[in-house]
Amino acid sequence: QVQLVESGGGLVQPGGSLRLSCAVSGSIFGPYAMRWYRQAPGKRRDLVASITNGSPYYTDSVKGRFTISRDNTKNTVYLQMNSLNSEDTAVYYCNAYPIGRGFEYWGQGTQVTVSS
Repeated sequence: QVQLVESGGGLVQPGGSLRLSCAVSGSIFGPYAMRWYRQAPGKRRDLVASITNGSPYYTDSVKGRFTISRDNTKNTVYLQMNSLNSEDTAVYYCNAYPIGRGFEYWGQGTQVTVSS
C-alpha cells in the first residue's frame, strides 16, 4: 500500500524559509509525477509545483521562490520555500500521480503559516 507522509510545515515569519518533505512508502509502478498542492481556508486546492523526469513546473506565484526536487533513492520529494509571505499560508499536500494510470495518491497535508 502506497503512503505519502509530509513533514516540515510550521509557523514562519514573512520573508522566512521552510522545507517540506514528502516520503513515499510502498511501490509505485511505472513513471510518476510528484506534485505539491496547497489549499488556503475557503479556497480550492491548487497545484504549486510538479516534477517528473523533465523540467519542474511552478505556478506563477511561487516562481523564483520555491524549488521542488526529488531524491529517487530515498523516495522523497522536497519543496524548498523561500521569501515566504502571508499568501503562502495554506495546508500543503503531497501528491503522486502515476502517469497514464488514472489514479493518484495523496498525503495528509502539512500546515504552513506565514505570520509575524
